[in-house]
Amino acid sequence: MKIGIVGGGQLARMLVLAGYPMGLQFQVLDPAIDACAGEVAPLIRSDYDDENHLQQLADWAEMLTFDFENVPATVASTLKRQAAGFYPPAEALAVAQDRLHEKTLFWELGIPTPPFATIDSLEELHDAVARMELPAVLKTRRLGYDGKGQRVLRAPEDLKPAWEALGGVPLLLEGFVPFQREVSVLAARGHNGEIAFYPLVENTHRDGILRLSRAPLLAPQLEREGWNLARRLLERLNYVGLLALEFFVLDNHLIANEMAPRVHNSGHWTIEGAVTSQFENHLRAVLGLLLGSTAAVGHSIMLNCIGAMPERAAVLAVPGAHYHAYGKAPRPGRKVGHLTLWAEHPQDLQTGLDRLLPLVGLESPG
Repeated sequence: MKIGIVGGGQLARMLVLAGYPMGLQFQVLDPAIDACAGEVAPLIRSDYDDENHLQQLADWAEMLTFDFENVPATVASTLKRQAAGFYPPAEALAVAQDRLHEKTLFWELGIPTPPFATIDSLEELHDAVARMELPAVLKTRRLGYDGKGQRVLRAPEDLKPAWEALGGVPLLLEGFVPFQREVSVLAARGHNGEIAFYPLVENTHRDGILRLSRAPLLAPQLEREGWNLARRLLERLNYVGLLALEFFVLDNHLIANEMAPRVHNSGHWTIEGAVTSQFENHLRAVLGLLLGSTAAVGHSIMLNCIGAMPERAAVLAVPGAHYHAYGKAPRPGRKVGHLTLWAEHPQDLQTGLDRLLPLVGLESPG
C-alpha cells in the first residue's frame, strides 16, 4: 500500500516509522529541502499549491493524508478529487484552519468554549473588550501555533500594541480562562464509525509551546466528559484518522481550546506508552483497518526538546527513558525531538523525571 503525506515534518516522519513494519510505502511532499521526514521516505520538494507535484504525489499514492493543518484547504479539495482517498476529511482541515469556524462549530455542538468575538479593527477590539472584560487573548484566526499569532491583553494599554502587532489579518478575541490544568483527548475513528479513545492526557506549556505531557491522567469524570465531547466532533465531521482536542480544566469541567485534525504532540507518549501508538492507529484508520487497543501500558511522560537535543547518553542512562531525535538542525524555539519516560507505577516516574527535566531546560516542580 502506497501512502502519500502532504507535509514532511516530524509528524510525517513518525507516521512513516510506524508504517514501515506494517509493510507500507511512503512519499512525502514538503517545500523544505531539509524536511525531516525526507530522511526516512522519498521527498517531493514542492510548494503545497504546485499542481504538477501534487498530481505526481496523487498519481503514485493509493491513499493520502497530511501532517499539519495549515495545508491549504484548496489543496485538500484538489487531492480528494485526484486520489483514491484523502483523510482526515477536507472539512475537518478547513474548520481547524480558522479559529472562528472552529469555535463556531464547537458552540453548535454544545462543546463549551471561552467567549469569543471577531475583530477586524481597533475600534471593534475596544468594543469587544468592553463587553468581555480583561484579561483576554487576541489571536489571528489562521496560521497560529505554538503560541505564535497571539497576545494576552491584561490592561487597556495593551490593546493598541497588540492590534499593531497582529492587525491586518482577521482576528479573534477570546476570553481568558483561569484554568487549573490543561488536558487533551486523543481519538481515532475508522471508516466504519469505530472510535477508539486514548486515556486523558495532562499537558504543561511554557511560552505557548507544549513542554510536558503525562498519561494517563486518572480523572474519570473529566475523561468521560472529554470523550463525549470529542465523539460529537468526530461524528459531525464524519472523521477518519487521529484527532486531538485540547481543553482547559476550570472548576472540574472542560472548556475547549482547539482541535488538531492529525496526530498530535501530546500523543507522542503512545509510541512506548500505549498498546498501539497514535501513529499506527492513524494509519489503520485511514486504510480502513480495525483500530488497535489504545490502552496505556503503565504510566508515561513526554518531554519536548526545544532548540537542541540533550546529550543522548545522559538521557538513556535514566531507566525507562527513550530518545527521539527528529533530524532537525538546532535553532532557538524549534522542536527538535522529544523524550519519553515510562514506569509501571506513577510514583516511579518522579525519580527519572527529576533527572530528565534539567536536560531539557526545565525545573522540577516544587
